[in-house]
Amino acid sequence: METARMKVAVLDDYQCVARQYADWASLEHRTKITFYHDHVDEPTDLLRRLEPYQVICLMRERTKLDATALSQLPNLRLIVTSAMRNAAVDIVQARKMGIMVCGTGAVQTGTPELVWLHILAFARNFEQERAGLRQGRWQVGVGRDLHGATLGILGLGRIGQRVATVGCAFGMKVLAWSPNLTADRAAESGAEFASRHSLFENADFLVLAMQLRPGTRGLVTRQDLLRMKSSAYLINTARAGLIDEQALLDALRAGRIAGAGLDVFDTEPLPPAHPYRTLPNITLTPHLGYVTANTYQQFYTEMVQDIQAWLDQTPIRVLDGTE
Repeated sequence: METARMKVAVLDDYQCVARQYADWASLEHRTKITFYHDHVDEPTDLLRRLEPYQVICLMRERTKLDATALSQLPNLRLIVTSAMRNAAVDIVQARKMGIMVCGTGAVQTGTPELVWLHILAFARNFEQERAGLRQGRWQVGVGRDLHGATLGILGLGRIGQRVATVGCAFGMKVLAWSPNLTADRAAESGAEFASRHSLFENADFLVLAMQLRPGTRGLVTRQDLLRMKSSAYLINTARAGLIDEQALLDALRAGRIAGAGLDVFDTEPLPPAHPYRTLPNITLTPHLGYVTANTYQQFYTEMVQDIQAWLDQTPIRVLDGTE
């Protein structure tokens, strides 16, 4: 008699590419895999979709599985998330319910590279110049040099360090601050340790590169934005929750800062009617920081490995909800 195969759901495969980045066929004799290419946010619809599955594969934080959702998924036995952290999953509650949560490694280069897309777009008026060309105009503005400008980095972890290295290569003055940063650690990345106030007051381009934790949610306040130069730009490719969204909207609308480059949002996908979409002094990308071929290769390959190991009762990369 054939043993029933485990049902596996691979969620939010927006680009329809998950299948090509890993050997899912190696699981076929023990699992039945369904790939979902659309995003379901409404809780009732989401739970109806997920209810049959024993295994759910998540791409980053696209789908929320909090304690309420988990309690309504009686068949769920394994959650596999890309990377080793997922703020959208209540990992502690999952483990209490006997649901194992496993993660994957993560390539660290994509997000800092995207930071520079936003910085360079602002420095050289990219969107305005491109629009001007399409309208038959030529050289509609004057750019600014990065050489000699001040780059401020809020958080000097692995991503912040890469941003700092490129800033130094451009000849920028690099300032950095985070709660536990020291002058010696900042200097290792070519940065100068600055006070929090000084960082906001002096940066021409301010990059948020902090992890989102309970202690960093809302870290960038209205007062912080008021300290920034009116000619300064804020870049957030980290997490939307680091900043007070309404305060940022107010600052952008009032021209209190020159602009913002955003890759992350409180609600994703970004709603069609969101005011960010209408502001002229903002550049938006749809959470592309990690969306690269190398990253997807690692994420999906290791998801398959996690499922295989769990089926073999030798789980790997198990998350316990602690840092």
